[in-house]
Amino acid sequence: MERPIASDYGPYYGTVNPVYGLPAPAMAAAPATSIHGPSAPPANMFDTVPGYEGTIAGGGGGYLPPPPPSVPMPVPEQAPSSPNWHIPSISEDQARESFATYVSSKCCYSSAPVKEGVITNMESFNTYRYRLETFTESRSTEWSQEPYTGQPVDAGVQPAPGPWQIAAQPPAFFQEHKQTIKVPYTSSVKNCHLCLGMGRNPCTTCAGSGNKVCWVCNGSGYRQSNDRCTHCNGRGRENCSSCSGNGSRQCDTCRGKRQLLAFINLIVKWSTEKDEFIAQDLSGLRMENLEKVSGKELFKDAQYMVYPVRGFPDVSVAQASERLVRDHQVKYTQTSLILQQRQTIELIPITKVKYMWKGKPYVYYVYGNEFKVNADDYPATCCCSVM
Repeated sequence: MERPIASDYGPYYGTVNPVYGLPAPAMAAAPATSIHGPSAPPANMFDTVPGYEGTIAGGGGGYLPPPPPSVPMPVPEQAPSSPNWHIPSISEDQARESFATYVSSKCCYSSAPVKEGVITNMESFNTYRYRLETFTESRSTEWSQEPYTGQPVDAGVQPAPGPWQIAAQPPAFFQEHKQTIKVPYTSSVKNCHLCLGMGRNPCTTCAGSGNKVCWVCNGSGYRQSNDRCTHCNGRGRENCSSCSGNGSRQCDTCRGKRQLLAFINLIVKWSTEKDEFIAQDLSGLRMENLEKVSGKELFKDAQYMVYPVRGFPDVSVAQASERLVRDHQVKYTQTSLILQQRQTIELIPITKVKYMWKGKPYVYYVYGNEFKVNADDYPATCCCSVM
Protein backbone atom coordinates (compact mmCIF):
# COMPACT_ATOMS: atom_id res chain seq x y z
CA MET A 1 0.00 0.00 0.00
CA GLU A 2 1.48 3.31 -1.03
CA ARG A 3 1.64 6.05 1.57
CA PRO A 4 -0.82 8.98 1.38
CA ILE A 5 0.30 11.62 -1.09
CA ALA A 6 -1.13 14.47 0.99
CA SER A 7 1.33 13.87 3.83
CA ASP A 8 4.10 15.52 1.81
CA TYR A 9 2.33 18.89 1.85
CA GLY A 10 1.29 19.38 5.44
CA PRO A 11 -2.17 19.72 6.99
CA TYR A 12 -2.92 23.17 5.58
CA TYR A 13 -2.08 22.53 1.95
CA GLY A 14 -4.68 24.11 -0.34
CA THR A 15 -6.35 26.36 2.22
CA VAL A 16 -4.54 29.55 1.20
CA ASN A 17 -5.75 31.59 -1.75
CA PRO A 18 -2.62 32.03 -3.92
CA VAL A 19 -3.94 35.23 -5.48
CA TYR A 20 -3.70 37.46 -2.45
CA GLY A 21 -2.18 35.20 0.22
CA LEU A 22 -4.94 35.38 2.82
CA PRO A 23 -6.15 32.22 4.55
CA ALA A 24 -9.54 31.07 3.46
CA PRO A 25 -12.29 30.51 6.03
CA ALA A 26 -11.65 27.38 8.07
CA MET A 27 -13.13 24.26 6.55
CA ALA A 28 -14.20 21.43 8.77
CA ALA A 29 -12.79 18.01 8.04
CA ALA A 30 -14.68 16.09 5.40
CA PRO A 31 -16.60 13.02 6.50
CA ALA A 32 -14.83 9.70 6.41
CA THR A 33 -14.62 8.32 2.93
CA SER A 34 -17.26 5.72 2.19
CA ILE A 35 -16.55 2.72 0.07
CA HIS A 36 -20.13 2.78 -1.15
CA GLY A 37 -19.73 5.73 -3.52
CA PRO A 38 -19.31 9.50 -3.62
CA SER A 39 -20.98 11.69 -1.04
CA ALA A 40 -22.35 15.21 -1.42
CA PRO A 41 -19.97 18.06 -0.60
CA PRO A 42 -20.40 19.31 2.99
CA ALA A 43 -22.17 22.64 3.28
CA ASN A 44 -19.23 24.27 5.04
CA MET A 45 -16.97 23.49 2.10
CA PHE A 46 -18.24 26.60 0.31
CA ASP A 47 -17.57 30.20 1.24
CA THR A 48 -20.27 32.79 1.82
CA VAL A 49 -20.47 35.16 -1.16
CA PRO A 50 -22.51 38.37 -0.72
CA GLY A 51 -25.55 38.25 -2.97
CA TYR A 52 -25.40 34.45 -3.27
CA GLU A 53 -26.17 33.40 0.31
CA GLY A 54 -28.90 30.93 -0.73
CA THR A 55 -26.73 29.09 -3.22
CA ILE A 56 -26.28 25.37 -2.57
CA ALA A 57 -24.42 22.57 -4.29
CA GLY A 58 -26.33 20.73 -7.00
CA GLY A 59 -28.88 23.50 -7.48
CA GLY A 60 -32.31 23.47 -5.89
CA GLY A 61 -31.92 26.92 -4.39
CA GLY A 62 -34.81 28.32 -6.42
CA TYR A 63 -34.94 30.99 -9.07
CA LEU A 64 -33.72 34.50 -8.37
CA PRO A 65 -36.28 37.31 -8.67
CA PRO A 66 -35.39 39.68 -11.52
CA PRO A 67 -35.01 43.43 -11.16
CA PRO A 68 -38.19 45.50 -11.69
CA PRO A 69 -38.97 46.20 -15.37
CA SER A 70 -37.72 49.48 -16.76
CA VAL A 71 -40.21 49.55 -19.63
CA PRO A 72 -43.72 50.86 -18.85
CA MET A 73 -46.79 48.72 -19.39
CA PRO A 74 -48.12 48.84 -22.97
CA VAL A 75 -50.97 51.09 -23.99
CA PRO A 76 -54.27 49.32 -24.76
CA GLU A 77 -54.80 48.61 -28.43
CA GLN A 78 -58.02 47.72 -30.21
CA ALA A 79 -57.87 44.35 -31.90
CA PRO A 80 -58.20 44.68 -35.69
CA SER A 81 -61.55 43.64 -37.06
CA SER A 82 -61.94 41.10 -39.82
CA PRO A 83 -64.81 40.86 -42.31
CA ASN A 84 -64.44 37.06 -42.46
CA TRP A 85 -65.00 35.61 -39.00
CA HIS A 86 -66.44 32.36 -40.35
CA ILE A 87 -65.23 29.68 -42.71
CA PRO A 88 -67.75 28.08 -45.08
CA SER A 89 -68.42 24.37 -44.84
CA ILE A 90 -66.19 22.08 -46.87
CA SER A 91 -67.60 20.47 -50.01
CA GLU A 92 -69.21 17.04 -50.00
CA ASP A 93 -66.39 15.70 -52.18
CA GLN A 94 -63.80 16.91 -49.68
CA ALA A 95 -65.75 15.39 -46.81
CA ARG A 96 -65.97 12.02 -48.57
CA GLU A 97 -62.28 12.11 -49.60
CA SER A 98 -61.16 12.89 -46.03
CA PHE A 99 -63.39 10.10 -44.74
CA ALA A 100 -61.88 7.61 -47.22
CA THR A 101 -58.33 8.59 -46.22
CA TYR A 102 -59.18 8.13 -42.55
CA VAL A 103 -60.73 4.70 -43.07
CA SER A 104 -57.83 3.48 -45.23
CA SER A 105 -55.43 4.27 -42.37
CA LYS A 106 -57.28 1.82 -40.12
CA CYS A 107 -56.29 -1.79 -40.72
CA CYS A 108 -59.53 -3.22 -39.32
CA TYR A 109 -62.00 -0.82 -40.98
CA SER A 110 -64.08 -1.87 -43.96
CA SER A 111 -64.47 0.73 -46.71
CA ALA A 112 -68.12 -0.20 -47.29
CA PRO A 113 -69.60 2.76 -45.35
CA VAL A 114 -67.42 5.15 -47.39
CA LYS A 115 -68.48 3.67 -50.71
CA GLU A 116 -72.10 2.89 -49.89
CA GLY A 117 -72.94 5.54 -47.30
CA VAL A 118 -75.16 8.47 -48.31
CA ILE A 119 -74.42 11.90 -46.82
CA THR A 120 -77.66 13.42 -45.54
CA ASN A 121 -76.45 16.63 -43.90
CA MET A 122 -73.30 18.74 -43.43
CA GLU A 123 -73.11 21.44 -40.78
CA SER A 124 -70.14 23.74 -40.15
CA PHE A 125 -69.02 24.82 -36.69
CA ASN A 126 -66.21 27.31 -36.28
CA THR A 127 -64.18 27.17 -33.09
CA TYR A 128 -61.79 29.89 -31.96
CA ARG A 129 -58.49 29.00 -30.32
CA TYR A 130 -56.70 31.70 -28.38
CA ARG A 131 -53.04 31.11 -27.53
CA LEU A 132 -50.78 33.22 -25.31
CA GLU A 133 -47.02 32.64 -25.25
CA THR A 134 -44.65 34.36 -22.84
CA PHE A 135 -40.92 34.17 -23.52
CA THR A 136 -39.01 34.42 -20.24
CA GLU A 137 -35.48 34.47 -18.92
CA SER A 138 -34.88 32.93 -15.50
CA ARG A 139 -31.70 32.69 -13.46
CA SER A 140 -30.58 30.36 -10.69
CA THR A 141 -27.23 29.59 -9.07
CA GLU A 142 -25.45 26.57 -7.68
CA TRP A 143 -22.10 25.77 -6.16
CA SER A 144 -19.98 23.69 -8.52
CA GLN A 145 -16.57 22.09 -8.35
CA GLU A 146 -13.92 20.69 -10.64
CA PRO A 147 -10.42 19.26 -10.14
CA TYR A 148 -7.93 22.03 -9.45
CA THR A 149 -5.25 22.09 -12.12
CA GLY A 150 -4.04 25.65 -11.80
CA GLN A 151 -7.13 27.57 -12.89
CA PRO A 152 -7.38 31.24 -11.85
CA VAL A 153 -8.46 31.69 -8.22
CA ASP A 154 -10.24 35.01 -7.75
CA ALA A 155 -12.48 34.76 -4.69
CA GLY A 156 -12.20 37.93 -2.60
CA VAL A 157 -10.26 39.92 -5.21
CA GLN A 158 -13.33 42.12 -5.59
CA PRO A 159 -17.06 41.72 -4.94
CA ALA A 160 -18.81 39.27 -7.23
CA PRO A 161 -21.35 40.83 -9.63
CA GLY A 162 -25.00 40.21 -8.86
CA PRO A 163 -26.79 37.37 -10.63
CA TRP A 164 -28.71 39.77 -12.90
CA GLN A 165 -25.65 41.95 -13.58
CA ILE A 166 -23.87 39.23 -15.53
CA ALA A 167 -24.28 39.54 -19.30
CA ALA A 168 -25.84 36.61 -21.16
CA GLN A 169 -26.64 36.33 -24.85
CA PRO A 170 -30.31 35.42 -25.32
CA PRO A 171 -31.48 33.34 -28.29
CA ALA A 172 -34.12 34.47 -30.79
CA PHE A 173 -37.54 35.06 -29.25
CA PHE A 174 -39.48 31.91 -28.32
CA GLN A 175 -36.50 29.58 -28.76
CA GLU A 176 -35.66 27.40 -25.75
CA HIS A 177 -32.05 27.66 -24.58
CA LYS A 178 -29.87 27.19 -21.50
CA GLN A 179 -26.50 28.73 -20.67
CA THR A 180 -24.16 28.12 -17.73
CA ILE A 181 -21.79 30.93 -16.73
CA LYS A 182 -19.09 30.79 -14.07
CA VAL A 183 -19.64 33.74 -11.73
CA PRO A 184 -16.49 35.92 -11.55
CA TYR A 185 -14.72 36.36 -8.20
CA THR A 186 -16.21 33.26 -6.57
CA SER A 187 -13.47 30.67 -7.31
CA SER A 188 -11.42 29.26 -4.43
CA VAL A 189 -9.34 26.13 -3.82
CA LYS A 190 -10.48 23.47 -1.35
CA ASN A 191 -9.20 20.07 -0.30
CA CYS A 192 -11.23 17.33 -1.92
CA HIS A 193 -13.98 16.36 0.51
CA LEU A 194 -14.26 12.81 -0.77
CA CYS A 195 -10.64 11.65 -0.51
CA LEU A 196 -9.65 14.11 2.26
CA GLY A 197 -7.01 15.59 -0.03
CA MET A 198 -5.24 12.27 -0.62
CA GLY A 199 -6.15 11.88 -4.28
CA ARG A 200 -7.19 8.27 -3.80
CA ASN A 201 -10.09 6.35 -2.27
CA PRO A 202 -10.38 2.77 -0.99
CA CYS A 203 -11.28 0.39 -3.78
CA THR A 204 -14.95 -0.56 -3.60
CA THR A 205 -14.37 -3.92 -5.30
CA CYS A 206 -11.99 -5.32 -2.68
CA ALA A 207 -12.98 -2.99 0.20
CA GLY A 208 -9.44 -1.60 0.27
CA SER A 209 -7.65 -4.92 0.85
CA GLY A 210 -6.04 -5.09 -2.58
CA ASN A 211 -7.10 -8.71 -3.10
CA LYS A 212 -10.19 -10.88 -3.20
CA VAL A 213 -11.20 -14.53 -3.02
CA CYS A 214 -9.96 -16.52 -6.01
CA TRP A 215 -12.93 -17.24 -8.24
CA VAL A 216 -11.36 -20.49 -9.57
CA CYS A 217 -10.83 -22.32 -6.27
CA ASN A 218 -13.29 -20.26 -4.23
CA GLY A 219 -10.56 -19.44 -1.70
CA SER A 220 -9.45 -23.00 -0.91
CA GLY A 221 -6.19 -22.88 -2.87
CA TYR A 222 -7.00 -26.24 -4.47
CA ARG A 223 -9.09 -27.50 -7.34
CA GLN A 224 -11.59 -30.34 -6.98
CA SER A 225 -8.86 -32.86 -7.85
CA ASN A 226 -6.84 -31.61 -4.88
CA ASP A 227 -4.35 -30.10 -7.29
CA ARG A 228 -2.88 -26.75 -6.33
CA CYS A 229 -4.83 -23.89 -7.91
CA THR A 230 -2.66 -22.44 -10.63
CA HIS A 231 -4.75 -19.28 -10.90
CA CYS A 232 -3.82 -18.03 -7.42
CA ASN A 233 -0.76 -20.25 -6.87
CA GLY A 234 -2.53 -21.91 -3.96
CA ARG A 235 -3.01 -18.68 -1.99
CA GLY A 236 -6.79 -18.74 -2.22
CA ARG A 237 -6.80 -15.05 -3.09
CA GLU A 238 -5.90 -13.02 -6.13
CA ASN A 239 -4.99 -9.38 -6.72
CA CYS A 240 -7.95 -7.10 -7.28
CA SER A 241 -8.12 -6.20 -10.97
CA SER A 242 -10.01 -2.95 -10.29
CA CYS A 243 -7.18 -1.39 -8.28
CA SER A 244 -4.27 -3.57 -9.53
CA GLY A 245 -3.75 -4.81 -5.98
CA ASN A 246 -3.16 -1.33 -4.52
CA GLY A 247 -6.31 -1.32 -2.38
CA SER A 248 -7.13 2.19 -3.55
CA ARG A 249 -8.15 3.92 -6.75
CA GLN A 250 -7.80 7.44 -8.07
CA CYS A 251 -10.50 9.70 -6.64
CA ASP A 252 -13.17 10.31 -9.27
CA THR A 253 -14.11 13.69 -7.79
CA CYS A 254 -10.70 15.38 -7.91
CA ARG A 255 -9.21 12.93 -10.44
CA GLY A 256 -6.20 12.44 -8.24
CA LYS A 257 -5.41 16.17 -7.97
CA ARG A 258 -6.22 16.24 -4.23
CA GLN A 259 -7.84 19.66 -4.54
CA LEU A 260 -10.98 21.14 -6.03
CA LEU A 261 -11.77 24.53 -7.48
CA ALA A 262 -15.07 25.59 -5.90
CA PHE A 263 -17.09 28.28 -7.69
CA ILE A 264 -20.62 29.47 -8.31
CA ASN A 265 -22.33 28.70 -11.60
CA LEU A 266 -25.10 30.92 -12.92
CA ILE A 267 -27.69 28.96 -14.90
CA VAL A 268 -29.65 31.09 -17.35
CA LYS A 269 -32.71 29.52 -18.97
CA TRP A 270 -34.88 30.91 -21.73
CA SER A 271 -38.24 29.22 -22.04
CA THR A 272 -41.66 29.76 -23.56
CA GLU A 273 -44.65 29.51 -21.25
CA LYS A 274 -47.82 28.72 -23.16
CA ASP A 275 -51.53 28.69 -22.40
CA GLU A 276 -54.48 28.07 -24.69
CA PHE A 277 -58.22 28.58 -24.63
CA ILE A 278 -60.65 26.92 -27.04
CA ALA A 279 -64.11 28.42 -27.28
CA GLN A 280 -66.77 25.78 -26.78
CA ASP A 281 -69.05 24.93 -29.67
CA LEU A 282 -72.13 22.76 -30.15
CA SER A 283 -70.67 20.36 -32.70
CA GLY A 284 -70.16 17.52 -30.24
CA LEU A 285 -66.50 16.98 -31.18
CA ARG A 286 -64.26 16.56 -28.15
CA MET A 287 -61.93 19.51 -27.64
CA GLU A 288 -58.84 17.33 -27.22
CA ASN A 289 -59.13 16.39 -30.91
CA LEU A 290 -58.22 19.96 -31.82
CA GLU A 291 -54.83 19.92 -30.09
CA LYS A 292 -52.96 18.54 -33.11
CA VAL A 293 -54.58 20.57 -35.89
CA SER A 294 -54.14 24.12 -37.09
CA GLY A 295 -56.63 26.72 -38.16
CA LYS A 296 -56.84 30.00 -40.03
CA GLU A 297 -54.92 32.71 -38.18
CA LEU A 298 -57.24 35.68 -37.65
CA PHE A 299 -55.15 37.76 -35.26
CA LYS A 300 -51.54 37.96 -34.13
CA ASP A 301 -49.89 40.39 -31.75
CA ALA A 302 -46.30 40.25 -30.46
CA GLN A 303 -44.56 42.81 -28.25
CA TYR A 304 -42.74 43.20 -24.95
CA MET A 305 -46.02 42.84 -23.05
CA VAL A 306 -49.28 42.38 -24.89
CA TYR A 307 -52.58 43.88 -23.86
CA PRO A 308 -55.77 41.76 -23.74
CA VAL A 309 -57.66 41.44 -27.02
CA ARG A 310 -60.55 43.87 -27.29
CA GLY A 311 -63.49 44.01 -29.68
CA PHE A 312 -63.45 40.33 -30.66
CA PRO A 313 -66.86 38.92 -31.73
CA ASP A 314 -66.69 35.93 -29.37
CA VAL A 315 -66.92 37.28 -25.82
CA SER A 316 -65.42 34.12 -24.29
CA VAL A 317 -62.21 34.63 -26.28
CA ALA A 318 -61.88 38.22 -25.08
CA GLN A 319 -62.48 37.09 -21.49
CA ALA A 320 -59.86 34.34 -21.82
CA SER A 321 -57.36 36.84 -23.19
CA GLU A 322 -58.01 39.18 -20.27
CA ARG A 323 -57.52 36.36 -17.75
CA LEU A 324 -54.43 34.74 -19.30
CA VAL A 325 -52.58 38.00 -19.96
CA ARG A 326 -53.12 39.02 -16.35
CA ASP A 327 -52.11 35.59 -15.04
CA HIS A 328 -48.91 35.47 -17.11
CA GLN A 329 -47.78 38.95 -16.20
CA VAL A 330 -48.38 38.33 -12.49
CA LYS A 331 -47.07 34.77 -12.34
CA TYR A 332 -43.89 34.94 -14.42
CA THR A 333 -42.62 38.33 -13.28
CA GLN A 334 -42.16 36.84 -9.80
CA THR A 335 -39.37 34.48 -10.87
CA SER A 336 -38.45 35.50 -14.42
CA LEU A 337 -37.83 38.39 -16.72
CA ILE A 338 -40.42 38.67 -19.49
CA LEU A 339 -38.67 39.36 -22.78
CA GLN A 340 -41.56 39.05 -25.23
CA GLN A 341 -45.18 37.99 -25.43
CA ARG A 342 -47.20 36.72 -28.37
CA GLN A 343 -50.94 36.10 -28.70
CA THR A 344 -52.82 34.60 -31.61
CA ILE A 345 -56.38 33.69 -32.48
CA GLU A 346 -57.12 30.86 -34.89
CA LEU A 347 -60.41 29.87 -36.45
CA ILE A 348 -60.56 26.07 -36.56
CA PRO A 349 -63.12 24.73 -39.05
CA ILE A 350 -65.26 21.78 -37.94
CA THR A 351 -67.73 20.07 -40.26
CA LYS A 352 -70.23 17.63 -38.81
CA VAL A 353 -71.20 15.08 -41.46
CA LYS A 354 -74.31 12.91 -41.06
CA TYR A 355 -74.72 9.89 -43.31
CA MET A 356 -76.89 6.79 -43.71
CA TRP A 357 -75.56 3.26 -44.17
CA LYS A 358 -77.72 0.14 -44.25
CA GLY A 359 -80.67 2.15 -43.02
CA LYS A 360 -78.96 3.54 -39.92
CA PRO A 361 -77.67 7.09 -39.23
CA TYR A 362 -74.02 7.77 -38.37
CA VAL A 363 -71.80 10.81 -37.85
CA TYR A 364 -68.21 11.79 -38.48
CA TYR A 365 -66.30 15.04 -38.17
CA VAL A 366 -63.81 16.72 -40.49
CA TYR A 367 -61.78 19.41 -38.73
CA GLY A 368 -58.72 21.63 -38.96
CA ASN A 369 -56.72 22.79 -41.97
CA GLU A 370 -55.42 19.21 -42.19
CA PHE A 371 -58.95 17.79 -42.71
CA LYS A 372 -58.55 15.35 -39.83
CA VAL A 373 -61.44 12.95 -39.29
CA ASN A 374 -63.04 11.63 -36.12
CA ALA A 375 -65.56 8.78 -36.38
CA ASP A 376 -66.11 7.21 -32.97
CA ASP A 377 -69.21 5.27 -34.09
CA TYR A 378 -67.77 3.86 -37.32
CA PRO A 379 -70.08 0.95 -38.11
CA ALA A 380 -67.81 -1.46 -39.98
CA THR A 381 -64.80 -2.69 -38.04
CA CYS A 382 -63.47 -6.22 -37.66
CA CYS A 383 -64.83 -6.21 -34.11
CA CYS A 384 -68.30 -5.22 -35.30
CA SER A 385 -71.07 -7.69 -36.18
CA VAL A 386 -72.25 -5.54 -39.09
CA MET A 387 -69.97 -6.05 -42.12
